[in-house]
Amino acid sequence: MRHIFRLQVGPVAFRIGSEWRQPVEALRRLYAGYPEPDGACDFTVRLEAERPWRRWLRPSVAMRGDYVLPDAAPLPLAQGLLAAEMGMNLQMALGQKNFLLLHAASLERDGRGLLMTGHSGAGKSTLAALLGERGWRFMGDEFALLGLDDGSLHPFPRVVSLKNESLALFGGVDPERLGPVLTGTPKGTIRHLRPEAGAIARMTESTRPALILFPRFGRELEPATREVGAAEAFMRLTQASTNYVALGELGFGALTSLVSSLPARAIDYSDAEQAEDLIERLWSEA
Repeated sequence: MRHIFRLQVGPVAFRIGSEWRQPVEALRRLYAGYPEPDGACDFTVRLEAERPWRRWLRPSVAMRGDYVLPDAAPLPLAQGLLAAEMGMNLQMALGQKNFLLLHAASLERDGRGLLMTGHSGAGKSTLAALLGERGWRFMGDEFALLGLDDGSLHPFPRVVSLKNESLALFGGVDPERLGPVLTGTPKGTIRHLRPEAGAIARMTESTRPALILFPRFGRELEPATREVGAAEAFMRLTQASTNYVALGELGFGALTSLVSSLPARAIDYSDAEQAEDLIERLWSEA
């Protein structure tokens, strides 16, 4: 790879290589303030031309690295930043064995951790980013890292992928923290948001989880909450984990301990203010 970017995010180090300069430059700008790994990296991502001639003619970026999905579709060079982010996600999903990975957002306040997970479109990314701007410590969006030995939440504060209508909620954010607007992606219009400096400075500080939330967004929904039993929470979180099966007994033990010791609630909401009010109420009760 002609262009290399090394990145430390919490306990995980990445090496991203690209045949093109543009994706690496975009990564350097977006991840300004993040440390560089001291030693060897945990995962390598390679952004390569799908075919040799596609490096110059209608450039097409294939996501490769230590772990690959053979049928993963390449992206145009204009979406090279998105390809790098997806490549990091792929390495974590297929290769991470040191933590139980949950496809969930995590935040911290007052020394306690909040986990939020839900189906695509539930709004967890938007809610996590908003809370991160309103006094909570943003610990991660794409993956929550649960310790296998002590059940603690470890920060993994990568940049947040804001999509479509949620972009309008962050109009007041410093433009230096925002990546380019990417249109025509598989998920519509995307723009990445770098977490606040405090979240990056504290990304070695783990916390104890205190509450599990399952948000559900719908424009016609009335604000509501309900209790989620341990069995239901367990099943929903196994579905939200990319490495639960691979971890075997270790994953079962970590997840069982989590759901048996924490309250879990589902919330319905139709706008961000409703969701924040519900979260604050449940947080005070947790």
